[in-house]
Amino acid sequence: MTPADLSRTVLHAVRRAVDEDALRAPVPARVRVERTRPGGSGDYACAVALQLAGPAALPALEVAAILRDRVAAEPGVGRVEITGPGFLSFTLDAPAAGDRAVLDAVREQGLAYGHGDALREEVLQFHHAREVRAAVTAHAVRRLVVAQGARVRVSCEETSDPDWVRLGVTVDAHGTPPVPLTGIRPVPAGVTAGELLERLGPDAARWGLLRPAGHDRAALGPELLVQGEANPLFRVRYAHARARALTRGAALLGFTAGHAPYAETAPDSESHAGPAPYEEPVPDSESHAQHTPGAGRAQHAPYGEGPLPYDGAARPLLDLIADHPGVLLAAARHRAPDRVARQLEAVAHAFFDFHDSCPPLPAGDEKPSAAHRARLALAEAAGTVLAGGLSLLGIRAPEHL
Repeated sequence: MTPADLSRTVLHAVRRAVDEDALRAPVPARVRVERTRPGGSGDYACAVALQLAGPAALPALEVAAILRDRVAAEPGVGRVEITGPGFLSFTLDAPAAGDRAVLDAVREQGLAYGHGDALREEVLQFHHAREVRAAVTAHAVRRLVVAQGARVRVSCEETSDPDWVRLGVTVDAHGTPPVPLTGIRPVPAGVTAGELLERLGPDAARWGLLRPAGHDRAALGPELLVQGEANPLFRVRYAHARARALTRGAALLGFTAGHAPYAETAPDSESHAGPAPYEEPVPDSESHAQHTPGAGRAQHAPYGEGPLPYDGAARPLLDLIADHPGVLLAAARHRAPDRVARQLEAVAHAFFDFHDSCPPLPAGDEKPSAAHRARLALAEAAGTVLAGGLSLLGIRAPEHL
């Protein structure tokens, strides 16, 4: 069960309690679940009982008790506890099943993993000044909210800069009465889109404009072009490229994340065909050219039987991938593309820790095993998340660096 699944499960429990007249309160549009903080109980926690206590005219502990039994009966939930003034703490059942659900979701959805319809009822207009950072931010926010189902129109107070097109920025209208995106600190006076493109190119320029929070100064120095570990953009893109290289290396060794190695299959096994490409494009981005191995076709016990071998350095990476849909939704709601950039940095860091501790490819005379297939599946999922997140920021995810 993913965090998004758990959120829907809790919301369903609230609806059931209201329908059964056990709870008299309006059903919220959404329920937020968060990973339990250090020292807390369970895997996730939720404050919905405190949210509903006032409208229901009941103590939060009583509301929590009403919801606890209904959530605990749902598949995938192992235990539900009430903590503090009325928090619900959830321990998920069968972690391996949850791990598989996350990996399956990434393989099935590809670059659209984390997209949803939470904002489908919203029709938005973003208005920005004729300033490069405001324009790039508005365009990135447009991508984020559209990925969550909203309809969006972007306007600029004056005629847009022709160089914005080279930065991937489009404007629907000019001179519309402002409903501005607020809190965006402009770049220093005199720094134009053309100058940024000449110095940094479109990808580094967009990262430099979007990575800091809107109220912070944008870092637009030559460090954005350094191909080294200290450059977060390079590290994110290199992690994606490395994940893709692992897929190519596994194919040369005769196995994929979704199928057994040649040694474990009949000679005419589908595994000879190698990984199948994912072909659903992400609109309006060069990143849509990237492919997600194995997506869009039936899988055959892709990770072997029994619990997945995800512990140690693998666990933080899988948790970040599971949290990715929630990060994208929060970034859309708060109009904060910097949250996506920070998420990608965290995924890249966890990927390299995992890669070094749990090699996805066999070494020397070692034969590919179910453990290697499971590790490769996780590496490929990380690469997909990195490519999809960069695409939402309008940044390419090259397969070779």
